[in-house]
Amino acid sequence: MSFPPSKKTLAAAALALTAAVATACSGSGSGAGGPATAGKVTIRWSTWGSAEDVALYKAFNDDFMKRHPNIVLKMETVPKYEDYHPKLLTQLTSKTAPDVFFVGDDNIGKFVASGVLAPLNERLAGPASKSRPEDFFEGVYGGAKKDDKIYGVPNDTNPEVLWYGKKALREAGITEDPAELNAAGKWTMAKYMEMNAKLKAAGKAGSIFWNWYGSTYSVIGGFGGKVWDGGRFVATTDPKSREALSALAKGYADKTFLSADVLPASNGANTQFLRGKAGFYAGGRWMIEVIKKGGDQANYDIVPFPSETGAPMPGAVAASYLALNKDSRNPDEAFTFLTEFVSKEGQLLRLKSGGAVPSIKGAEQVVLEGGYPAHAQTLLDVRDTGFANYPEEVAVPGLTKDINDELMKVWTGKVGFDEGMTKLQALVDGRIG
Repeated sequence: MSFPPSKKTLAAAALALTAAVATACSGSGSGAGGPATAGKVTIRWSTWGSAEDVALYKAFNDDFMKRHPNIVLKMETVPKYEDYHPKLLTQLTSKTAPDVFFVGDDNIGKFVASGVLAPLNERLAGPASKSRPEDFFEGVYGGAKKDDKIYGVPNDTNPEVLWYGKKALREAGITEDPAELNAAGKWTMAKYMEMNAKLKAAGKAGSIFWNWYGSTYSVIGGFGGKVWDGGRFVATTDPKSREALSALAKGYADKTFLSADVLPASNGANTQFLRGKAGFYAGGRWMIEVIKKGGDQANYDIVPFPSETGAPMPGAVAASYLALNKDSRNPDEAFTFLTEFVSKEGQLLRLKSGGAVPSIKGAEQVVLEGGYPAHAQTLLDVRDTGFANYPEEVAVPGLTKDINDELMKVWTGKVGFDEGMTKLQALVDGRIG
């Protein structure tokens, strides 16, 4: 899943836990899976994630193996998200890859194009499935679906929303509540930009964004613009899209907006937001843990990104996918793991204490129980109508990262806006041919 960099690194505790799991679940040798001792089948699966994620996965593994005594699960993790996919591609080439594995939404296109993933339609619709194709929201499939064939199932999601600090807004003289405006159909991009200007005038930052498609494309959508149209990248040429990118560039230049990617570790995005130095922070459900550890929970709530008119619009949804190795030696057992992992029951078990939103219909209580944040339903609303990164973009290996890198040059003032847009368009056109 495309998360901010702070969410992509495993802590040392995760490595220790992984080692313990691997030792406890040791089985067959080379290749994708294989027979284990005592007539059992070993299914290898790989992922990345935080220490908390890995702990929740271990709980699922233990529960699964109790219910399937003939299957031994061997979980394999890679410390850094940036290292995970290159290693997996190498394993797939050498026929030593796991049976089942996570794929991020910014990498799924290259895996689909390389022909290493097993199509899942028939299995998902078959009698052994615990997760039907229609149980998932169409927009979240993103690049995992091509020509109506499903090559990966979204294992969970993180809709991009705007967290806001009520105290910071009051201190800037803002009397309107964003969530209330949204409920009344009056949460517009104009109103949001007006609030950002008031926060700036009060000596605060308006909003903190991570430099990734979730925030950037949400702002473009809020201005009424488009990113891709008919297979063409139009973010730099569509008038409203260009206006949105120009507004971001100007906001970064005058510190109305802050880029979380370049803030110093001693005064990073979380610190500034929790201290009321910024009014809004774009993020997912993972922000709950940030607030619990350092803030007054009642002071924070969420609202979707605003639209041009105030009517709801599709929002960006970070996703990752669980895929089946085409060369798995034990595809039936591997699919049993896959379908139960992404099933309603599997997601209820994995996400009850996690910072993600279920990708499957029927598991909404994970998000709503506990009543926090007050407008938690917003996370589900964005998920239900939102979109994972565009298939046209993720189909080109590394394109999303290259787009982000070019935009960062503009956000940081290293390249002028007009020059940056020209270079960005040339980059994309050159990559998609």
